[in-house]
Formats: sequence, C-alpha cells, structure tokens
Amino acid sequence: MSADEKMIWDVGIIGAGASGLAAAVLCGREKLKTLLLEGEASAGAKILISGGGHCNITHREVTEKDYGSEAPRKVRHVLKAFSPEETAAFFESLGVPLVAGEGGKIFPSPSSGRAVVEAFLKEIRPLGVRIETKKKVGSVVFRAGLFLIKGRDFEYFSKTVVLCTGGLSYPSTGSDGTGYEIAKAFGHHLISLTPALTPFLTTDPDCKNLSGVTLSVCLSLWAGGKKASESRGDFLFTHSGFSGPVVLDISRHWIRRRTEGRAEVKADFLPRIKEADFRLQMIQACRKTPAKTLKKFLSVFLPERLAGMLLEKRGIDGNLILNQLGREAREAVLKALFHFPLPVNGASGYDKAEATAGGVDLDEVDSATLESKFQKGLFFAGEILDADGRIGGFNLQWAWAGANVASAGVLRRLRERETD
Repeated sequence: MSADEKMIWDVGIIGAGASGLAAAVLCGREKLKTLLLEGEASAGAKILISGGGHCNITHREVTEKDYGSEAPRKVRHVLKAFSPEETAAFFESLGVPLVAGEGGKIFPSPSSGRAVVEAFLKEIRPLGVRIETKKKVGSVVFRAGLFLIKGRDFEYFSKTVVLCTGGLSYPSTGSDGTGYEIAKAFGHHLISLTPALTPFLTTDPDCKNLSGVTLSVCLSLWAGGKKASESRGDFLFTHSGFSGPVVLDISRHWIRRRTEGRAEVKADFLPRIKEADFRLQMIQACRKTPAKTLKKFLSVFLPERLAGMLLEKRGIDGNLILNQLGREAREAVLKALFHFPLPVNGASGYDKAEATAGGVDLDEVDSATLESKFQKGLFFAGEILDADGRIGGFNLQWAWAGANVASAGVLRRLRERETD
C-alpha cells in the first residue's frame, strides 16, 4: 500500500467533473486534506464538450423553475446558496472572467471549456489537492468511523466523501452510473432515470428530407388531452429526426411522460405571430393578391421546403391561388402551421443526452449541506442528484452550487468530528 493510500484524507471526492473540480478547489482553499479521484485518463471531460466546447458556465437568471426535479423546493434552496453572481466571482478568483452571451447565457473568456479545466487544475495543485486519474472507484463503505474507497488495485481512507460521479449521459466521458450504486448501498432511493437534453428521432421520410432546415418554433407537450409543457427556441430538422435547443429542452418531459402513457409534441412554426392575426393576414392577402399561390404566400413566413411539406401533410395543394382558398382550407393551413403533430418516434438516448433526469432523491439529503440523511459524512453534488436543467448553463450552475453547498457541509462535519 502506498503512502497516499495509508493516509487518512479529510475528504475524498469521487469524480473530477464540474462539481468534483469545484468541490476540490473549495475544500483545498479550506486547507483540508483533499483527494480527488477520476476514473478516466483526465479530468473535466464533460466540461470540455459543454456548449459545443464553448462551456456555457451559467445563466444571468436561475431559479428552480429552470429544472426538472421531484423536489423543486430543495433545488431552490441549493441554488439560493450560490448565485450566478457568486459563480462569476468564483471563476474570476480562478483567473477566468465571464462574459455575457445571447439570451442571458454566460461564458468564460476565452469561450473555451479547456480554459476552464486548465484553470481548475492550475488552482488545485498549489492547494495540495491530490488528484488521481485512472482510478475507477468500485465501492465505498463506512467502517470504524472512516470511509473506505475501493477500486481495482487501490483503496483510500477518508473522513468524508463527496459523490460527484455524474449520471448516465455521455457515457464516453466516464458516466456509467457507479455513483448511483454507491448511493443505493447506503440506503438511498433513486428517482427514475431517463435521458434529458437529447434529440428526437423520427421515421417520417418527409421530415427527414428537410434535414438542415432550421427556424425558431414553439413546441408543446400534450398528455391526457392537456398541455403538460412548453418550450421555445431554435429547431433543426436532421437526417434522423429533430434537434436544436427547443427539442433538447422538451425531450426530458416527453420521455418521462411517454413512460406514463401517450405523449404528443405539437409544433407552432410561427411562434412570433398570433394565430388570429395570421388568419387575418391570410384573409387580407386573398383580397389584395388573389392570384398569388398559397406556397408563395407562406414562403414569406417559412422556408419554402417546410411550407410545402406542411401543406402536403394536410392534403392541400400549394399551387392553389389565394382566391381559391375557402374557409375550410384556411383553417387547415392554420392547423398545419400552429398545431403540427411532430412525428416523434423516439429519442437518441444517453449517448447524445447532455444530462440525466432523475437521480438520488433530494428528500433524502439535507438541502443545507447536501449530506446524506442515512450516513453522516456522505455528500452529493451535481448530476447524480434529482435535478436536471434546461439548455443555457443551468446544469453547470447546479454543479457549482452543489459543490459549494457540499464543501461547506464537509467543513462543518469535520469540525463536529473534532468536538465529538
């Protein structure tokens, strides 16, 4: 056994992703003997690919409404403990200033996930944090007042443990669900796990033929005859289905509703125009430009290929001139434009999912510290918990906030140990 393995660490952090790296810095700054274990060959794999490599660090405004969770009040408590402003201050302390992007998104300067990972590693080393890569943890047990962290050919002892192992998304980065098994071994229950922020699939050849067409839409999820969710943003037809931020945001809701029964996604392809106003525009166009074809009229508002497909789906001839368009046909056009049933046949799954919905039940952890209610000294942070954010920096903000809360909890628990 090596000297490092004989040492009793103050805190063993499992997983060197966003929450793990942040927790390591925060614990190191408190002069705790900190061990950071990562199963892959290098740290921060998900940070490197976050936001297409641009690493959308956080968002200007963040609330629990931006997340899916069975315990939104617990999510709110954690988020309030570490605001986006505090995130900005934290990264500036690492030498990474943040800059505002479109729609409230906040990025590092330079806009690079690699710059973020390098800043973490540069900070960690002088703090005395021990980071070990290629150390795949297989189990954690509590024995004689200490946690025994074991893997193939290694074991470490620690007074506290922070599980930052992520979920199941992007398994190529090392997210294989090990953290869930460790949590369950300590008596924790999991809120059902499904992919989140993942593209939709379709078998519809007409939609596949529109691959590359992009526009802004509003998607609504319907279940049991009621609207269950809504999302607005950029939409992309792909060779296999549908993608873009608006699809990714609503995907977790569709996937989870689908397991409960029938779920349908409807697309409004003109989200900036009210349906009643567009109806009036069509009527006026019939009077002012009666010889214009329907397809030509619609091409002002939509990509022509898309307009043609929507009309075809409704059995409407796009070459009809407007003065041939009766009331029934106009209503059919409106239904195609504002209430189009998107032919979704599936989702891409964890391989392309940017997050995992579900996870360790937040009602089983102390929201003030993220410490397990079943095992003192065991903490959680990041994607392993039941909270998944929408596109726009929300999942990384959850990671930073969780790391802050858990690190403060670790410090409190260690101080209590000293007085016991």
